[in-house]
Amino acid sequence: MTYREAIDFLYRQLPSFERDGASYKPGLQTTLRLSAMFGSPEKRLKTVHVAGTNGKGSTSHTLAAVLMSAGYRTGLYTSPHLFDFRERIRVDGKVIPEAEVVDFVDRYLGMKDEFDVSPTFFELTTVMALEHFAREGVDAAVIEVGLGGRLDSTNIITPDLSVITNISKDHTQFLGNTLEEIAAEKAGIMKRGVPCVIGEAGGLRGVFEQLGADHGSPVVFAEDGDYLGAFAEEFGVDAISLKGEFQMKNANTILCAVDVLRGTVGRSIPDGAVERGFRDVCGLTGLMGRWTVLREHPYVVCDTGHNSGAWQYLAGDISRMPGRVHAVIGFVADKDVESIVRMMPKDNVTYYFTQASTPRALSSGDLAGMGHANGLSGDAYGNVADACTAAMTAAADGDSVFIGGSNYVVSEIPESLRR
Repeated sequence: MTYREAIDFLYRQLPSFERDGASYKPGLQTTLRLSAMFGSPEKRLKTVHVAGTNGKGSTSHTLAAVLMSAGYRTGLYTSPHLFDFRERIRVDGKVIPEAEVVDFVDRYLGMKDEFDVSPTFFELTTVMALEHFAREGVDAAVIEVGLGGRLDSTNIITPDLSVITNISKDHTQFLGNTLEEIAAEKAGIMKRGVPCVIGEAGGLRGVFEQLGADHGSPVVFAEDGDYLGAFAEEFGVDAISLKGEFQMKNANTILCAVDVLRGTVGRSIPDGAVERGFRDVCGLTGLMGRWTVLREHPYVVCDTGHNSGAWQYLAGDISRMPGRVHAVIGFVADKDVESIVRMMPKDNVTYYFTQASTPRALSSGDLAGMGHANGLSGDAYGNVADACTAAMTAAADGDSVFIGGSNYVVSEIPESLRR
């Protein structure tokens, strides 16, 4: 089997929520059976488990960068990827080798009939990641939840620390229609005796206190400490390399998590390692798509923020970009796009409404219709490449270009813009 054949099997022959939006399979039974097939690698790992509606990817990458900078051999499992499947599974920033992906798929295919399992894409890739980390002998692994928490495949781990970044409405068809219901699903990653950092509790503080008591998990609220202020006083806010207003919220959560790792968990993490992790998170871990600057002239930024919780910050960031803003925007249809469109800045922005090549995409024509109904100006484009070309052609040297709305849109940015 070649690497391309292994990837084709993962993408095309396994049910995938990321691809079609309808293959979410809650529950841990299949993942546990799969893991047993490969020796239950999660039992040999020390982990940090990260859930939340927004910011869990940035939080996971930065925590991994801090642990790496402190000298720990560190695994990192995140989703989705942007350009290469192997971005999901890294050890010390290096993606899993193609040969290991092929070997894992070969071994799975040789055992699946005997064990009678029918996993989804995410179930199988979660076990692939955990086994890779165990084989590589990592000192710590940062594991990002895929969807929710309680019934997510990653919840077979018992971590040293759990982190819940924040709660807003997303995936309501699976997680519940109220913030309280969604919080309960996310809090399903809490484990007895394992501390849990809550980044932004908002009006749910009492809910999280009760959930922590129910799970036997000591709860630490990041909002109770000015961790960011202390960090900025020592190193300067410019040491936080991920830009955008929302990243300041993430930073306080991450610094609180580091404080717990140092104290309750007993990890040795020098201040210099914290500073280096924040300053070079992209270089250390390969993180992309979080207010990532692709060019300076014109100023081109991409961001994968894809729900209303993210856009309450992104809208302001976009409105502060220099010159006239040319915004290439596309969404998947199962998001609350109407709410997001109402947040988008109207003044000094031309929109290039587009759609990525996924069945989940909202059509560019429908998106343009929503935009026009809400006072946004711009035309519809049938694919991301054409929209990016039009935006770059129209942008003057002092203007800005924003590309985002979904991971799928960012993943289809032309390679010429990513160099």
